[in-house]
This record gives sequence, C-alpha cells and structure tokens, in this order.
Amino acid sequence: MIFTLLVLVFAVSCGLTGFLRRYALSRSLMDIPNERSAHSVPTPRGGGVSIVIAFLLALPVLALLDLLSLPALMALSGAGMLTAVIGFADDHGHIAARWRLLGHFIAAVWVLFWFGGIAPIELLGVSLTPGWFGGVVGAIYLVWLLNLYNFMDGIDGLASVEAISVCLGMCLIYWMGGVIELIWAPLILVWAVVGFLCWNFPLARIFMGDAGSGFLGIILGAMALQSAWSKPELIWNWLILLGVFIVDATWTLIRRLIGGDKVYQAHSSHAYQKAARRWGHKKVTVSVVAINVVFLLPVSILVSQDYLNVVAGICMAYLPLIFVAYLLKAGRT
Repeated sequence: MIFTLLVLVFAVSCGLTGFLRRYALSRSLMDIPNERSAHSVPTPRGGGVSIVIAFLLALPVLALLDLLSLPALMALSGAGMLTAVIGFADDHGHIAARWRLLGHFIAAVWVLFWFGGIAPIELLGVSLTPGWFGGVVGAIYLVWLLNLYNFMDGIDGLASVEAISVCLGMCLIYWMGGVIELIWAPLILVWAVVGFLCWNFPLARIFMGDAGSGFLGIILGAMALQSAWSKPELIWNWLILLGVFIVDATWTLIRRLIGGDKVYQAHSSHAYQKAARRWGHKKVTVSVVAINVVFLLPVSILVSQDYLNVVAGICMAYLPLIFVAYLLKAGRT
C-alpha cells in the first residue's frame, strides 16, 4: 500500500506541475530576469503548489494507515496549508512583509500547539526542559527556517535537491535508530518534490515560487521538532543535514547587517548565488547534493550513533561551510 501511495504522490506532483506551468504561461505569471536574477530567460513560477497538494493529500492516507499520528497530521497540514496560501497569494500579487511575517508566526504557533511545545533538549548528556522560553525559540526557529528556505530558492533545482537529500538522510538515520514510525512523512515529501524536480532541474521549465519554498521550510522544521519528541537528539541530525542552507542564509544575513545593508531588500549575495554565477546552476546544485551525502550525512550518522557529541558534530559540519561562505564573500554586495 505504501509503495502505491508513493507512486501516486509522484504522479500527482509531476502531472500537476505540468498543468501549473501551462496555467502560469496563460496568466503571465512569469519570473522576469533583473539585475539580481540568477536566470536570463523569463520563466513561469508557482510550480511548488504541486508539492503542497501532493504531500497534503497523502497525509490523511498515512494517518488512516496508522503511519502518522493525529497531532502530526494536524500540525503539518495546518501550518503547511497556511504557509502555502500566503506564498501563493504573494506569487500572484505582493503582500506586505509584516502580514507575511504575521502569517508565518501563526503557522509556527500552530505547529507548537499540536506538538505540545518543544521537546526536552539533550546537550552533552544534560536534558534541558525549555518551557515557555523554548516555545518562543521554537517559533523563531520555524519562521527563520521558512524564510531562509525562501531565500535559498534562487537557482534551478537547489531547494528541491536539498529537501530530497535531507529527508532521505533522515529516513536512513530513523531506520538506524529504530524509529521507523517517523520515516513515512519525509519519504512522502521526497516523492512529492521529485515529481516537481522533473520540471525544475537545470535548465528549469518552471520555478517553485514562494508557495513551494515556504511550505518546504515550515514542513522540514516541523518534522525536525516532531522527531525530538521521539528522541531528543534527532533534532541535531536535522540541523546538521540542513547545514548548507542554514549556514549560507544565516552568514549572509549577519554579514549584511554588519555592512549596514537593508536586509529586507532583495539581493543576490548568497554564497550559492555567487557560486552559480561563476560555475553555473547545475554544478552548484549537484555540489550541494554531494556535500549533503558525502560530508553532512556521515557527520550526522556519527552524532546519531554517539561516536560524536553534538557540539563536535555541529562544529565539524558548520565550520567548513562557514569558511566556504567566507571565501565566496557571501553577504557582500
């Protein structure tokens, strides 16, 4: 049954992306190149809606098969839908940043409500109970991950391959750690994204748009918080595997703040954007997959199997990525 569901999710996502491309062309929903763009040809946008629909339709089926809990179903469906609707509306006509941000925080609070807040955090053998402060940190974490995923969706296929490789990596870690019940939602997301990637791999025939990128950010963040309730240390595995996006977006933001730039203005100074201008979309996208699989996944596995403590694992994963961002002058105009 689960194999059939995966095939259906892929088919719905791939077929719907083709439909959305025709819809975007008919409505002139095009991403027009400008001085900040990483592409040179007008391209339809909004294709990420196919990921949203394919994934959300599959979640109730997982719940009926007793492969997804009711709190997880409600958290992922509600937050994902709200974020996608906000992104879809913004793709069709600009929404003021303050209203987008308000909607993002509502989605984050919805996730925390259904998960009962933040799970106790395991760090260096010490268990910390976050309480209300953890709820604040959790909301900020979810909103930041949502928005950084939007920032990092700037070249062909990048946001897609990041979601696929991170989710598959976590499925492997779940299997090795004996928490099989957590595998199914990220596995469904993988096939929803693969269906879209058929149209988005360089050279992209359609872009994801804010509806898709924001949706992926909030869903990945929510699944990370969900995993911590099964095993507190699992959230660190998510953060390690998401290292490329977290480091690039965070380093760039900090560098722009230090430089006195207006951080709310669009720009093209992320490390991946500078790398893409130098080496092309495909090489950068494939390189991110290689980093995730060859470097970040082994580090994450070592942490999950207690061969590395969390602090050493995070440092081992993040410091080389910070160095790369520095070399590429991320955040500098």
